[in-house]
Amino acid sequence: MRPASGKARRARPLLGTFVEIAAGGGPQAAVDAAIDEAFQAVADVHRLMSFHEAASDLGRLNREASTRPVTVHPWTHAVLRTALELREASGGVFDITVAPVLQGMGLLPGPANGFHAASSNTERDVTVDALSFHRVRFRRPGVRIDLGGIAKGFAVDRALEILRRHGMTRGLVNAGGDLAAFGPSAEMSIRDPRHPAAILCRVAVRDEALASSGGGAAVVIDPRMAEPVGAILAATVRAPACILADALTKIVMVAGEGAGAVLARYGARALFMSARGEVHVTRGWPGMARHAS
Repeated sequence: MRPASGKARRARPLLGTFVEIAAGGGPQAAVDAAIDEAFQAVADVHRLMSFHEAASDLGRLNREASTRPVTVHPWTHAVLRTALELREASGGVFDITVAPVLQGMGLLPGPANGFHAASSNTERDVTVDALSFHRVRFRRPGVRIDLGGIAKGFAVDRALEILRRHGMTRGLVNAGGDLAAFGPSAEMSIRDPRHPAAILCRVAVRDEALASSGGGAAVVIDPRMAEPVGAILAATVRAPACILADALTKIVMVAGEGAGAVLARYGARALFMSARGEVHVTRGWPGMARHAS
């Protein structure tokens, strides 16, 4: 007789939101152990990449990397490499050096330092170097970075990887709407940013990631102008990995239909709503674009 297959679903406050992890497909003890380890991975990402923690890798980089190369955890280095790649791919639309803008708006702790979009956010002027041996260097004083636009997606990917490694046949990790799943399809709702209680559409997620930005009190910065975006209210991206979906939502929020080439490069698709209430989808998104009522 085969042992009963267990399943579980749990949630914890992490990454500034509630993280939900669900898994199944093994003995109950194995399911519980997989979920525990997956939560630990999310907590490790939070510890390494928090802007608010002075002892985090990010805290050390923002204090020291403008004077010398700083060695960071391999995970932090991997996220920085991806962020720099996306910056180049988007022509500077995705830029982790917007931290001083967020500080100036009171959205991150600490003083702003005179951020100048025109001089620091062109494609040619890269101010962060991801060096060999997991080292990072800032090219000039005053650079500060924030990984809030990409680290949550990375955490989701790491947690899901652990569920797979433990032999789970189905799993889902949802960090405040940035999520990834494998196994049977999970139906997720995309809410109308103008009326959060209303459902804009539903999508089936299976062996892929989904992330959303905008809506409510969320702020996305256009690094070229050093100010919040206004033309687009919210964006949702489907991508092969959550680190990509998370970051690409910010590119779509800034560039709108101009993000098409970057999305195609990473095998991603997007749905976004303009400030006029128009819903747009890129090639490959299920269904047709329509005007919201």
